[in-house]
Amino acid sequence: MSAPLLEVSGLTVRHRRDLIVDGVDLTLARGEALGLAGESGCGKSTTALSLMRLLPPALEQEGTIALHPPDGGETINIDRRTERGMQLVRWRHVSLVFQGAMNSLDPVQRVGDQIAEAIVLHATGKRTRAATRVGELLELVGMPARRARDYPHQLSGGQRQRVLIALALACDPRLLVADEPTTALDVMVQTQVLRLLRDLQATFGLAVLFITHDLSTLAAVCRRLAVMYAGRIVEDGPSGDVFAAPAHPYTRALAAAFPVIGDPAFRMNPSGLAGDPPDPRDLPSGCPFHPRCPDVRPVCSRAAVELWPAGRGRQAACVRVLDGEPPLVAAGAAGAGTLGAVGPDGAAGPDGAAVPDGAAGPDGAAGPDAAVDSDDAGPPAP
Repeated sequence: MSAPLLEVSGLTVRHRRDLIVDGVDLTLARGEALGLAGESGCGKSTTALSLMRLLPPALEQEGTIALHPPDGGETINIDRRTERGMQLVRWRHVSLVFQGAMNSLDPVQRVGDQIAEAIVLHATGKRTRAATRVGELLELVGMPARRARDYPHQLSGGQRQRVLIALALACDPRLLVADEPTTALDVMVQTQVLRLLRDLQATFGLAVLFITHDLSTLAAVCRRLAVMYAGRIVEDGPSGDVFAAPAHPYTRALAAAFPVIGDPAFRMNPSGLAGDPPDPRDLPSGCPFHPRCPDVRPVCSRAAVELWPAGRGRQAACVRVLDGEPPLVAAGAAGAGTLGAVGPDGAAGPDGAAVPDGAAGPDGAAGPDAAVDSDDAGPPAP
């Protein structure tokens, strides 16, 4: 079997002694779409930023991240690269679609100049060639090349998101990390953006790590799902199976939160999950989900949970999938259970690269979400 495009092993991110992501393992094959789901604060965006070494200095990152070029070239060990070395990796091999398009784009630069800058810096291209490439990229994502002269405020929310996708594709990467690419977009524009990403993946053979809160969206665009809670993966498997018949109570709660249009029973009895994800400075013992779990058992507060087999090609970190009794956490080792390939009890601070000091910012590197607009709205360039 050929090596996967991306291998992540033991990815750990901490702020001082507080674990935000702990021991996450991921593999992604060429052309595969992997969905990563979970609530705000579970560590999704921190994981995404770690893959490109974009975390702020206050956060410490450990673990191995290896990219295996599809052309058989030398393996790229991202975790060992210097910042100068990462300039040759970002955008050329792996790129990121940031969430919050309005706040990810520079408001005082034309969008075409921002795309061209990535080409010049990361693909060592000439400025004249970059201008031609910008027009090609905008047309690729369904926008006229002339909109390269627009500023971000002249574009609608959907158009700004398309610009970010064009920016991510500027240097022909093999891996695309899409962090909440449909945040703050109306339903029609969300559909257009998702269809665009799916078409681009098929056309260029891209591997895509798709991150969102919406489990139903991931089930529609990804073949495989991984669900995160408190910095750990608590379930993974084929997307259709995970969404239709969740093996973990947390996954079931996420799936049930998606409304059933036209179903009176759902209208009269909407589903929900009480409480919040745990504070990384005060993790519960045993399974980190047990304080909120509707199916909690006495052993859950003491179980050393890990990813156990939960069907064909599936795993879940829940004692309900076991035939016998689970291993227990050692006395005095609250929150020190292992999670198979994922590792000890981790926990996410505020989404994205924010440190867990209560000063939570929005997911990823973006600021507040962009306003919702029609995809075709926005004045033309002057």
